[in-house]
This record gives sequence, structure tokens and C-alpha cells, in this order.
Amino acid sequence: MRQSLVGLLRSAGMDAHAHASAEAFLASEEVRSAALLVLDVSMPGMTGLQLQETLNERGTATPIVFVSARADDALQLLSIERGAVAYFVKPFDEGELLETIRSVLDT
Repeated sequence: MRQSLVGLLRSAGMDAHAHASAEAFLASEEVRSAALLVLDVSMPGMTGLQLQETLNERGTATPIVFVSARADDALQLLSIERGAVAYFVKPFDEGELLETIRSVLDT
């Protein structure tokens, strides 16, 4: 899924990078330069929601779009309350995802 999303974003003309885990992202240079994050709710190690919480605690205001294999209203609500801009359930419409990302990046 991670590489598919990178391919989709790059095919749409966006600069995209993938990381094997939230911890790998936090140790990378992109933690300071990312314009937007697309996170899976369930990731190995630290979950997407835990990464969101960590970034919020650090005062990092990077917009986050979540994707999840589970339609879970409670997780969706929690992610939005914590500042996520969107929450997509797999399989999702790629056009809607790209439209959401462009909308956030254009503001």
C-alpha cells in the first residue's frame, strides 16, 4: 500500500516519500519538511494515531490524511478531533484522495 500511494502521488506530480514505520519517519529529514502526511491507522510499531499524537505534542502542524482498512467511527472521530484533515476507508477512491490532498496543499 505504501509504495502504491507513493506511485499515485508521484503520477499526480507530487513529491512523495515513503517510510517503513512511524519511527523511521520521525528519524528522517522529512519530519521537518513534509507538507502533508498520508498515514495508515495501523502501522508496525507506532500506529498512525500515535504518530499524530507525537507530532501534536511536538507542536508540529503537518496536515494528516488517514487511511484505514476498518470503518471505525470512533477512530475517525478521534483522528479528526486531533486535527486530521480526512479519514479514508480502504478501498478508497483515488481521485477523492488526490482532490483532498490538493485542496490541503493549495491552502
